[in-house]
Amino acid sequence: MDKENKEEKIQEMQILEQNLHNLMLQKQAFQLEISETKAAKKEVGTSKEVFKLIGQLMIKAEGEKVKEELSNKEKLLDLRIKSIEKQESSLSEKMDFLRKEIF
Repeated sequence: MDKENKEEKIQEMQILEQNLHNLMLQKQAFQLEISETKAAKKEVGTSKEVFKLIGQLMIKAEGEKVKEELSNKEKLLDLRIKSIEKQESSLSEKMDFLRKEIF
């Protein structure tokens, strides 16, 4: 492998590392949001009155409906995390391949 080709591979690997880092940050944000959603769902289950934020307003809402919305949000976030994990896996494989080519 010539020096120019090796430098291109190293740059490509650095880009992959940055993309992997960005995916990990997104995943952490989604995991935090899932945690908050689970806590909210638990709180809705034990509360007599439930209020929901809509824009700048806090409006009284039906507990079961809010619980269902939170469950749907949790499922969506789970799907997003799984998608990110697949992307992470793909990027890691590409990085391993490049490492083997470079070194």
